[in-house]
Amino acid sequence: MIIFAFPWAFALLLLPPIFYYLLPPMRGMYGNALRIPFIDDLKRISLKNGGLWKVNAGTNEKISGKFVMLYIVWALLCLAAARPQIADEPQRLPNEGRDIMLVLDISTSMLEPDFNINGHAITRLEAVKKTVADFVQKRANDRIGLILFGTRAYLQSPLTYDKATVKNILFSMKAGMAGDSTSIGDALALALKNIQAPKNKKSQIIILLTDGENNDGSLSMAGAMKLAAQEDVKIYTIGVGSPNLFFRMLSAVGLHDADENELKNLAEMSKGQYFRASSAADLQKVYQIIDSLEASNEDARFVQKVDEVYYIPLIAAWLFALIASLMQRSKKND
Repeated sequence: MIIFAFPWAFALLLLPPIFYYLLPPMRGMYGNALRIPFIDDLKRISLKNGGLWKVNAGTNEKISGKFVMLYIVWALLCLAAARPQIADEPQRLPNEGRDIMLVLDISTSMLEPDFNINGHAITRLEAVKKTVADFVQKRANDRIGLILFGTRAYLQSPLTYDKATVKNILFSMKAGMAGDSTSIGDALALALKNIQAPKNKKSQIIILLTDGENNDGSLSMAGAMKLAAQEDVKIYTIGVGSPNLFFRMLSAVGLHDADENELKNLAEMSKGQYFRASSAADLQKVYQIIDSLEASNEDARFVQKVDEVYYIPLIAAWLFALIASLMQRSKKND
């Protein structure tokens, strides 16, 4: 497809006819016309003899071969000035999404089988694997990072568009591989460090999931919240665990009220939200809510490859001018 960057340049095609027909003859020291020393030689040239000027029986010159030749040169120059371009079909670009850092608790308490799917008891970690993998798959335009934590926090995947790798890590993670205790503060600090980006960049989100209290690590929850307050990052927090009081007393694990308050405060302080997931269905619903709250930008962006070809009419104009000049010189010699 041929397009023109400056189509208004074609208006210049009207200038030669305007000058030729509408402007009065030049008046000067030699009368009504410009004196040309070699006009007599030009008058002797006729089209019959292959000349470039056509002279009628009268005294006025009419449109001639030379005028046509020069006008072609002018038209080619106007065409070059319009900047013709060859454009390919527009190609749709992937929408620019968000940076999402997933921070998951894999302490040994995540082995509690208090969730179920289709009537079958599963551990909290198994429910997290499936739910988070489905969430990752939906975020086609986002960069996803992954941090796993227990006693220590580890960056398993930096922010990446490689969803397959993130999902492979998710399905291969095991409870206790990062330690038995829970270091929420350290995990959050590591997430903030790895999600930092230049200002005015895409939206940045942290989704922190845990089933216990911050009972280890070098950074307290208060310190983590102070650090998070300095960054423009939205934090969603998720507390998981069975609401069954007997089960919680028997297993001696689960979220304590103080921890829930800290998770709520952390989310509210960063303009995020806190969610409680007491079952696998609740967990799926939580990630569906976050997915809808942080919907990907659906505005289409297109890119189009454009090649400049203005040099083609420019070269053609030069060649026509050269030919006209050589023909004129040849007739002079005759």
